[in-house]
Amino acid sequence: MITTDSLRGASYKRAQFNAITRSVQQAKILGQSTIFLCHSHKDHTLALGFAQLLQEAGCKVYIDWLDSEMPEKPNKETAARIQLKIKENDYFVYLATENSSKSRWCPWEIGYADGVKVTNKIVIAPTKDRTNAYGQEYLELYQRIEIASNGSLAIFDPGMTTNGRYANSVW
Repeated sequence: MITTDSLRGASYKRAQFNAITRSVQQAKILGQSTIFLCHSHKDHTLALGFAQLLQEAGCKVYIDWLDSEMPEKPNKETAARIQLKIKENDYFVYLATENSSKSRWCPWEIGYADGVKVTNKIVIAPTKDRTNAYGQEYLELYQRIEIASNGSLAIFDPGMTTNGRYANSVW
């Protein structure tokens, strides 16, 4: 499980987040996998920290609130743009936190992703804070991503606790 403290730490060490501004097409030309990062906007620091870790694993990460074309207030256009970005990116990664479980948008986004993506392109990032763990409800359905003992990201198949693969070899 990924600790919220480790994500906060990664957010502080992050370099300029230039990979977000690169288009999906440019990332694919460079051989990078692209990820739609589903998260609660209340977790912006955690999202930036996790995006930093994903970038270090060689991925281009899309975060909706950094998209200058996204409407300021959520509306029908917001939903259509999110649907497009979920389809456009190679992977859908759900950052499971206390806030994402309470969000109105995150459950909708994972439900949409489940309908348009193959299952092995949906990954859950379960987290734990000092008192609780989040994301368990999805662990038997989708792959999960964790921080390995060497600090790299590792991906595990549903229900598996061993034989994970380093994310940079998968993506």
